[in-house]
Amino acid sequence: MPENPPDETDFIHSEQFLRGLMKRQLRLSISCASAFLLLLLGMPLVNYFAPEFMARRVGGFTLSWLVLGVLFFPYVWIIARWFITRSMALEAAEVRLAADENKRLS
Repeated sequence: MPENPPDETDFIHSEQFLRGLMKRQLRLSISCASAFLLLLLGMPLVNYFAPEFMARRVGGFTLSWLVLGVLFFPYVWIIARWFITRSMALEAAEVRLAADENKRLS
């Protein structure tokens, strides 16, 4: 048992605050995972259903190799950047919300 338990009026330790934070973080994580899985699972499907399209040459590469070998990593970096940026924005919003709520409760 902690020596100094959180005050009952401390909003940042409330179930409501933590539940809301976890929901927003889960929504962000699912959207980032969906964007990644879209490319990961979409590539084999496009190769299967449109092989002539994916066999086109672009810059000396077939389109499938261009996407897999060159464009895949920037795509993942963009998803990672989006996740980090949104995560930091969520945290900043939560800090503001907690501070405002604690002021209101005191």
